[in-house]
Amino acid sequence: MSSTTGQTEIRARSGAADGTSAALASANKRSRGAAAGKPNGKLSKKDFERRLEKFDGELVKVQLWAQQEGAKVIVVFEGRDAAGKGGVIKRIAERVSPRVFRIVALPAPTERERSQLYIQRYLQHFPAAGEIVIFDRSWYNRCGVERVMGFCSEAEVQRFLAMCPLWERAIVESGILLIKYWFEVSKEEQTRRFEARIHDPRKIWKLSPMDLESHRRWYDYSRARDEMLLATDSAYAPWYVVDGDDKRRARLNCISHLLSLIPYREVEREKVKLPKRQKPRGYAEPLNRVYKRVPEVF
Repeated sequence: MSSTTGQTEIRARSGAADGTSAALASANKRSRGAAAGKPNGKLSKKDFERRLEKFDGELVKVQLWAQQEGAKVIVVFEGRDAAGKGGVIKRIAERVSPRVFRIVALPAPTERERSQLYIQRYLQHFPAAGEIVIFDRSWYNRCGVERVMGFCSEAEVQRFLAMCPLWERAIVESGILLIKYWFEVSKEEQTRRFEARIHDPRKIWKLSPMDLESHRRWYDYSRARDEMLLATDSAYAPWYVVDGDDKRRARLNCISHLLSLIPYREVEREKVKLPKRQKPRGYAEPLNRVYKRVPEVF
């Protein structure tokens, strides 16, 4: 989907009488299969991994292309808690270099950072030539969690909504490719995932007090999301909505779409040939030396 098309689709749905974002509703309807041809049934793990393996190869091509061309890319991931942002970020970064695909997940701002220009703490993480920066939440915290939880004033929110499109235009005009994803999840699926986090010791670390509040304040977050999408969607930095209810399909759909937006090409490389090892020249392994070895329990 082109940037202009993304903007048109969201703008055309902006007049809902109840104040909710018809943009999101329509985008979700489309992503949930209102359009003909959406595959039905659960995607098997085997089929998921097979498809993902192909995307992994393409992401490596993106990495090599970015390094050769000096490309600069920012990918912003926002969305509801437990909507699947972390899962898709993990899958994107799994087979590529962390020095090229950098993940930025900032903690709460320090006292010093709270006194700075709001965008300042994010600017220092922007890409240099040959880098792709993935923001696991971003400057949009201002009109999301900070707004809903009362960590900033309404005047600060409105200032952000007015200034953000200008910042993003400057980002794009500087030569950075800016891609923004919003992950949506249904109320029922979010509840199920939170319940799983409560009862699974492997996932309990994912459940924070903010997550519990996001579950309780579903409609406060909905209103904040709607205003954010309508105010900050633009032709040069459109929002793309991902239906996160089906984790496997959401990951594949998002990665496929991301690849379609990056104008990469395959970089020609010399054929690699493994060199022969050098001769030992009298070296022998010190087999009699006592090492502190890891017990072979398994």
